[in-house]
Amino acid sequence: MSSAVPSPTAAARSASRDPSAAHRSGARREASWRRENGRHELARGGISHPRLTARAAVLAVVSLILLTLAVAPLRTLIDQRDTLGQLERQAEDLDRRNSRLEARIDQLNDPGYLERLARECLGMVRPGETAFVMVPKHGPPPANRC
Repeated sequence: MSSAVPSPTAAARSASRDPSAAHRSGARREASWRRENGRHELARGGISHPRLTARAAVLAVVSLILLTLAVAPLRTLIDQRDTLGQLERQAEDLDRRNSRLEARIDQLNDPGYLERLARECLGMVRPGETAFVMVPKHGPPPANRC
């Protein structure tokens, strides 16, 4: 009886002896690839799709986990930088206000300034001086600057 195994073709027989002959004869078309426009295409015109290997799947999962774990610290860092900027601006404002208040303290400790305030705002005079008040003929008196 004859076996059901078909006899190898001439191309397959020559491929077993010379691998380059199999490529030329077309016996192993799935092994010959062309690369055009960034896509792999089989020599017979079909487009291959990239396969997702186990290694690639594990790498993708690990990458997603790392990205997920990195989001919270990055968000905290950004929030802390914003808060730091606000606090620095607030400190600068307080420093300017403090400088103005210190200048005002120095001004109020000046005896000449205090005397001028007492004369202009309170109408005070030194002993022996006579105070004169100028009243305008028309309209209200000028506003006091005190």
